[in-house]
Amino acid sequence: MRAAVYRRFGGPETVHIEQIAKPSPRRDEILIKVQASTVSAADHRSRGRDVPRGLGALAALSIGIFRPRKRILGMDVAGIVEAVGVDVTGFVPGDEVIAMLGARFGGHAEYVCVPQGGAIAAKPRNLGFEEAVTLVFGGITARGFLNQVTVTAGSRVLVNGASGAVGTAAVQLAKQLGAHVTAVCSGTNSDLVTSLGADRVIDYTLDDFTADRATYDVIVDCVGNAPFERVEASLNPGGALLLVISDLAGILRASRQSRVSGRLVSASVGKYRSEDLAHLVALAEAGRYRPVIDRVYALSDVVEAHRHVDAGHKIGNVVLRIEAGAGSHAALARESATPSPV
Repeated sequence: MRAAVYRRFGGPETVHIEQIAKPSPRRDEILIKVQASTVSAADHRSRGRDVPRGLGALAALSIGIFRPRKRILGMDVAGIVEAVGVDVTGFVPGDEVIAMLGARFGGHAEYVCVPQGGAIAAKPRNLGFEEAVTLVFGGITARGFLNQVTVTAGSRVLVNGASGAVGTAAVQLAKQLGAHVTAVCSGTNSDLVTSLGADRVIDYTLDDFTADRATYDVIVDCVGNAPFERVEASLNPGGALLLVISDLAGILRASRQSRVSGRLVSASVGKYRSEDLAHLVALAEAGRYRPVIDRVYALSDVVEAHRHVDAGHKIGNVVLRIEAGAGSHAALARESATPSPV
């Protein structure tokens, strides 16, 4: 099978298309013929060992010290069940599915195996593979963090970094729960996040959201520049700071800050769960969750996809088309410069 493989850490040019052995499912595994994946910030960090401050040693245990431990990147997939192990009961060949691979990676290949107990769900029936895969990385991450708090009608939620994969998901999920959502992003993305449900937009290039007197029940930091010390005054009593990205100091201080302040500070997404994917699928099928696609690249153009993500300005999701003609979003050429909430 074809796969995008990297055998050393470094820039996008370290990734090459190679022919490698097709995996075979174990007793409890599902073999997926991959139609689409995404190139995410997590792929960028793993490939370049560009991790938040203080996490280098810990990250090395997962991604490798001298060479990559997982040579195929890609944390998510949308595809078709090719085969199942003898103990698998929930899926059969031909099923169209989405799955979160997480730190196991492996999505940037024509085939990947997923344990039946992992985060896997039926693909939304109304979405093509390229749209469907955008629910996974950002959606399940946002859902995992928001599961830790109570958001109800009238709750005030701020999403810092609202135009990325996790941010666009967090805006939509918070809005679905009835929250008043403030989105922090560049002014050029104001229309996009407003269309996704944001009630207020703060252009971070012009204003510091911590400088006004507004306070929030929940702050979701998808950027990594909103530690508790910076945003404490912006949190309501009993509120929560959800650190999607944090350095080591922020992770280590989270528990004590929660105890002392009476506000939840969390830097852990928790376990990726199939029921969270199923929730996202249900929203998408009901027309209440919109995929956001920045660009679509063919697998053969994976280096260019990495370059675009490395630039740090992607909007929503950068999709990698594994199979030619996958999904219904083929009209989006990889050169497209306009993100599409479809």
